[in-house]
Amino acid sequence: MMSTANEDTQTIISVNGGYRYLDFIAQCDRLLVRYDFLRKEEIGTSVMGKSIVALFLGTGKEQVHINAAFHANEWITAPLLLRFIEEIAQSVSSEGTFAKEAITWLENVTICAVPMVNPDGVDLSQDGIPPDCILAHELAEWNGGDCDFSRWKANIRGVDLNDQFPAYWEEEVSRRGTSGPGPQDYGGVKPLCESEAICLAELTRSRNFDRVMSIHTQGRELYWNYREMEPDGAEEMAAQIAAAGKYQAIKLSGSDAGYKDWFIHEFRRPGYTLEAGEGVNPLPPEQFLDIYEEVAPILAQFVRG
Repeated sequence: MMSTANEDTQTIISVNGGYRYLDFIAQCDRLLVRYDFLRKEEIGTSVMGKSIVALFLGTGKEQVHINAAFHANEWITAPLLLRFIEEIAQSVSSEGTFAKEAITWLENVTICAVPMVNPDGVDLSQDGIPPDCILAHELAEWNGGDCDFSRWKANIRGVDLNDQFPAYWEEEVSRRGTSGPGPQDYGGVKPLCESEAICLAELTRSRNFDRVMSIHTQGRELYWNYREMEPDGAEEMAAQIAAAGKYQAIKLSGSDAGYKDWFIHEFRRPGYTLEAGEGVNPLPPEQFLDIYEEVAPILAQFVRG
């Protein structure tokens, strides 16, 4: 049964000084209780056994995908995406931001969201090495003996998950020049060797998405191209999506092996990387609401297509 309009005005998604895996799971569970048309699926597990969750909204033929928190210290992207899902759900049940469009969207589109691709890294970047971690010694070494992991981007095995995809992976490894695990830029021993990247690739292949977007921070930019493999009209669509939040659509070069790169490479369909907010990662939690105001119309335009 759908909840009442009064209940639906009470926002579930919030950021209080940070955002950990347990915050994410607790808020997901509350959303699922409130909105019975929201569906959850575990698509895999992290190195440390944390559930990697996909949320589904809608029943339409067109399949669109958004993911976030690939990079550990970009954890703020997880609640940004989850808040967008909440706003769509609110709009179906009451007079939310997208009330005029939400029902039409969910009839025509199926939205698949993976808000926290890298749950181990998200916790590591905020809380440091977890108790009884089997990689404690290695993590301390990889981080140069520093107990502060706030600049850590990789997963808990020191692999940058957005350098893990089979799209000119060897070229990216050579360009990065990083030979082993560390806070960032190490692409692993081979493409798709990390459980988090594997489950996202399997999801993408099985769902046959029409278009995808990865949310990162920061720069207030939208990347849309990959080695001239993007479909016709990609630049124009990117300009419309970026303009919705007063961001810039940027043609990027000198980057390979990212999720967006691989999607364009393998499927020749529209793929985007959104760099939300502005500043130095990790962006402070106090910026969450302001960044969301910028990002929400961009995500809405992406869903519209």
